[in-house]
Amino acid sequence: MGTEQTDIVVHITCDYRVLDVDFDRLRELARLICRRFDLERAAINIAIVGDDAIKKVNAEFLNTPQPTDVISFDLSDEPAGSKSYDLMVNAEEAARQAGQRSHSTEAELALYITHGLLHNFGFEDADEAESQKMHKAEDEVLQQAGFGIIYGK
Repeated sequence: MGTEQTDIVVHITCDYRVLDVDFDRLRELARLICRRFDLERAAINIAIVGDDAIKKVNAEFLNTPQPTDVISFDLSDEPAGSKSYDLMVNAEEAARQAGQRSHSTEAELALYITHGLLHNFGFEDADEAESQKMHKAEDEVLQQAGFGIIYGK
């Protein structure tokens, strides 16, 4: 007991301008999501970037040469055991959306991190039914983490 905190390692890098964001809170959010799906061992790397950086990755890996909110990769070697996830979240998009929807950039980034990790846990949003299921899970996680409902605002 108590090892789940240390067995889920979350690294955050911020290649964007200085943000008023509590990185420890975002790390704990990622750990909470892992624990929700009974994942005991994981390495999660979260890169906070701007439009230009995420646009390049989106073009290279998803053939979509435009900015997006989040891109996530499951880098795990085996289906069972320790997991490795890389997420890239767009701080510029988060700031835009937060301003339009009257909440903090940190809350919007929390939504992106949650969305990206849920994709790694098998959630999809390709059709309306899948999208509703995914957004319900996002709302539950973000409320549990103290952010409240972000997407449905």
